[in-house]
Amino acid sequence: MKQIELIPAIDIIEGKCVRLTKGDYSQKTVYRDSPADVAKEFEDMGFKRLHVVDLDGAKSKHIVNSNVLRDITSQTHLTVDFGGGIKTDDDICQAFEAGAAMVTVGSVAVTDPLLFEQWLKKYGADRMILGADVRHGRISINGWKESSDVALADFLEKYVAMGVTNVLCTEISKDGTLAGPAIDLYKTVMNSYPKLHLIASGGVSAISDIEALNEAGIPGVVFGKAIYEGRINLNELWHWHAE
Repeated sequence: MKQIELIPAIDIIEGKCVRLTKGDYSQKTVYRDSPADVAKEFEDMGFKRLHVVDLDGAKSKHIVNSNVLRDITSQTHLTVDFGGGIKTDDDICQAFEAGAAMVTVGSVAVTDPLLFEQWLKKYGADRMILGADVRHGRISINGWKESSDVALADFLEKYVAMGVTNVLCTEISKDGTLAGPAIDLYKTVMNSYPKLHLIASGGVSAISDIEALNEAGIPGVVFGKAIYEGRINLNELWHWHAE
């Protein structure tokens, strides 16, 4: 049995299901008008998890599409993690009240470490995913619009020591490009933190990419564009995953 967790992604702008390329809002493709319908289709396909990103929220620095999240969680049984625009206690409460099982938080972990630590203690490590969005080895924040001077290695060391167990790591240069994932980056992380539940994100273009991540021992993978553009045959995916 293959162990890697398969997590499709829904990115939301103006209530619609979209994908960006390298986080560039000007390189936007709208795939569907109803994210909830897409989520129901993912559930029908056999997926159990879903990664939802409020891209309007990431840009605006507060949650914008909580109503869309509520539509998804009320119409499916998927375990949904939600990110994008979670900056305050009110934002995190909104996300959980709208049905998110987990939240992905990246920018606050850079700009307000004490607040992130409070959330980690209040909600527990099983409900908090540390978002590590990486460009040239440094963490980017606020919808990838801003680069920080925080190195990925230092970022992870700090928060794993604090109790973080779930990390979603996106190599921004790969995201939405269908150019293959940054496997060497993820291997390096897993070598340092073998017990971490690391979720790889960005660049997945085919089942072979998922197989390679699995062989590298990566616990989870998020992918979106490869499904929307028909590059992954889901029958083959499930067949492979069940071998």
